[in-house]
Amino acid sequence: MTKSVTIETGALDKLQRVLGVFDENLAVITRELALSARVEDTKIVLEGEEENADVGGEVIRGLLAIVEAGEIVEKGNLLYCIELAREGHASDIGGIMQDVIAVTSRGKPVKCKTVGQKEYVNAIKHSTITFGVGPAGTGKTYLAVCLAVAAYKGKQVEKIILTRPAVEAGEKLGFLPGDLQNKVDPYLRPLYDALQEMFGSDIYQKLMEKGAIEVAPLAYMRGRTLSNAFVILDEAQNATREQMKMFLTRLGEGSRMVVTGDLTQTDLPDGKTSGLKQAVALLKDIEEIRVCTLTEKDVVRHPLVMKIVRAYERDALKKSKGEKR
Repeated sequence: MTKSVTIETGALDKLQRVLGVFDENLAVITRELALSARVEDTKIVLEGEEENADVGGEVIRGLLAIVEAGEIVEKGNLLYCIELAREGHASDIGGIMQDVIAVTSRGKPVKCKTVGQKEYVNAIKHSTITFGVGPAGTGKTYLAVCLAVAAYKGKQVEKIILTRPAVEAGEKLGFLPGDLQNKVDPYLRPLYDALQEMFGSDIYQKLMEKGAIEVAPLAYMRGRTLSNAFVILDEAQNATREQMKMFLTRLGEGSRMVVTGDLTQTDLPDGKTSGLKQAVALLKDIEEIRVCTLTEKDVVRHPLVMKIVRAYERDALKKSKGEKR
């Protein structure tokens, strides 16, 4: 049954931002949902099969919520909005875009872009230890750093500690040139970059010098008690079971921990079980510990990244089924 759905955008500038350059957003919607469309004043009229027309209307309303939140409609969040609408959750978009998590040194507000990210951020805010598990591009590390900076600026913690296992694609620190700082810098560079974006280079440097920010390999956490700090363990899939236990038991009074990783990208030697995988299984039911699983739907990089992640997941599932036979 054919149906017509009309959405009032309320203003010409909103209409133009929803439609996109040369109406490219509308073209994507009509192509993905097999609809026809026309514009009447500040209204968008969609026509097609009843179910598709309803979904299309929800998508336009979701894009309108993005625009009204001051955000730019990009291809990534357009495709995500279509997917949410198909699942009946397009109205969630407005709520996601409203909360500002932090503000960068250049004054740019940082907001969640997906439902999964929103749940992850809420978990970090309300839990002592949060595990963020998911593929590349889902914002696991960046959002954790943003919340760490917000907690420091709000005087909730006295220190930010960022750490990663120094294991990447089979490389060992001893084979890298230079002193210790030169050796660990390549592993910790994504963390440096996120901190500098949030604080600005000058303030970041001053905080590093006075010890308010510490960035170090995971091995340097041994024997310490981390109190009144926001602690982030990044790339945790490369931590061994022993390292993960060591890290989690460093927790001190007034501290919060976030552990991030992607279980599909483990660089540990064959036969070594990821400490992240074990910790998630062992600790998921403990009060004050939250496990948030992000998926390919939460990828906020180039839309192509989502397709790459899905292709690898399909391949892993196929191999898994083959091994069980």
